[in-house]
Amino acid sequence: METDSNIFAKEKMHRTLFKFAIPAVFALLVSELYNIVDTIYIGHYIGVTALAAITISFPIQKLLIALGLLISVGTSTYTARTLGEKNISKFKKIVITSLTLVLIVLTLVSFIIFIFKNPIFYALGASELTYPLVNKYVSIILLGGIFQSLSVVACYIMISLKKTKALLYTNLIGAVLNIIINYILIVKLGFGIEGAAISTVISQITAFAFAFYKFKDVIQNFHIDISIDSISNSVSTEILGKILAIGFSTFIIEIEDALVSIVLNNILYAQGGESAIVMIGVITKVSMFLFVTIIGISSAMQPIVAYNFGSENYDNVKNVLITSIKTVLITSFTFWLVFMIFANSIIGFFLKDTALLHQTVRAFRLCTSLIPLTGIYYVSINYYQSIGEAKKSFLLSIYKEIIIFIPLAILLVELFGINGALAAYPIADGVATLTSLYFLNKALKEDVPQMNISHQL
Repeated sequence: METDSNIFAKEKMHRTLFKFAIPAVFALLVSELYNIVDTIYIGHYIGVTALAAITISFPIQKLLIALGLLISVGTSTYTARTLGEKNISKFKKIVITSLTLVLIVLTLVSFIIFIFKNPIFYALGASELTYPLVNKYVSIILLGGIFQSLSVVACYIMISLKKTKALLYTNLIGAVLNIIINYILIVKLGFGIEGAAISTVISQITAFAFAFYKFKDVIQNFHIDISIDSISNSVSTEILGKILAIGFSTFIIEIEDALVSIVLNNILYAQGGESAIVMIGVITKVSMFLFVTIIGISSAMQPIVAYNFGSENYDNVKNVLITSIKTVLITSFTFWLVFMIFANSIIGFFLKDTALLHQTVRAFRLCTSLIPLTGIYYVSINYYQSIGEAKKSFLLSIYKEIIIFIPLAILLVELFGINGALAAYPIADGVATLTSLYFLNKALKEDVPQMNISHQL
């Protein structure tokens, strides 16, 4: 299998970006859909208490997704840079290391969560009422996390080889199957919350089987040996460190959502009980449709930037950066406008309670008012990841949620109640956008003094 450098180095940049962005957005969407589809069915056919249990379980699902993306994005960007350097031997070692890392990390984390589930669930915001439901749901979905992460890593490796359709089909299979099985188990057979979890796991395992059916071509064409001896000779602390360093910012971005959920579940429960948890849970899930577009486009630029950076084509590096910012702003604003206009109908998929629905729609519009601008923030994080500036990427990745949002939300809740927590969202988005603009301007001026991002946009 040969790598075609034309798509990275010579094809029109906006066309290349879309080739990578569409499957990346779809992959993130499907990762979120496993939880969102469960939420829709549970909200309509089981009840508010089960819906609260799903919200409480959300951080655990985000952790599993975040770990998979940590390794996947780190591997994809590292392999793209390595292929840009024409180092096939190192590429094979990275592939073996990444698959080994997924097996070890996801197995270990799932085991720890299961063993210590009692204190973990209560720390996430479970009550005596919701704990049994959280326990049933999480105990089952832990089985599927490793399969989902393995399929994502395999697909991201294929993306670095410019083979994006495998990711598209893998996630399409998982999404469609999850909807169908949820309907059968919950609506027709009355399985309850266990049905939602079983549906998720079956869908993840089936998607995994398809992904590795496609991935075997990579193994065969590059003559990748996955025996025990090959693994022991290929896995090194250097490769492990590079994968984790490159992907760490993506992990932080994903895990921040879980951390925010934990904080909000605890502080909002004291203000409004289960209704407040359900409201913020629905807002988080609906707004995720907007975020997957932003994060998908900004992460899609990573292998393109990494390849050109590895081959020292710096004009293309700056070209893809500018193209990515324009694309993410236009796309995210378009989707945001649709969600603002049809917020009542969209949120109505999750909630049947009319009073809670109107309250949630108003809160959603406030929380997401500045989301389109955050595309600049996520592009800046991924740009620094791509060129190996892991420290800057990490600092930016923790900036919006951990440094600004969480302290601000805690403060504003004390002053203004639930509305204070909601107002913290657009404030954090605005500050993070302005900060990332400063960093990107500085980056471009350092590379080419006459180039200014505000003029390019």
